[in-house]
Amino acid sequence: MPDKKMSDNKNNNLNSDQNVLGMLAHLLGLFTGFIGPLVLYIITKDKKGIANENAKHALNFQISLIIYCIISFILIFILIGIFLLWAISIFALVVEIIGAVRAYGGEVYKYPLEIGFIK
Repeated sequence: MPDKKMSDNKNNNLNSDQNVLGMLAHLLGLFTGFIGPLVLYIITKDKKGIANENAKHALNFQISLIIYCIISFILIFILIGIFLLWAISIFALVVEIIGAVRAYGGEVYKYPLEIGFIK
């Protein structure tokens, strides 16, 4: 009996580590842009699991955000870009926090408006 319990604890710790790494991929996007999710994606690339999938989605979203911000910056000359930059910033903050919470709960979170650069 103790062997099964130890095995269950080991699996729970492994799942917990995957969940924390997945959450970290989303939260690092807030502070480091695409660098944090890229590093976590490279680290977890060989290990298929929740952490790798969440890092992939976080990286795709960060690259998408860069494209959206470049377009908004160009549109500043038409004056709509200023409002778009604010909207993009608030949107990114909200969905990255949602992604972190869902990843910690063991889900793979796919961002809305995410362009799938990395499959």
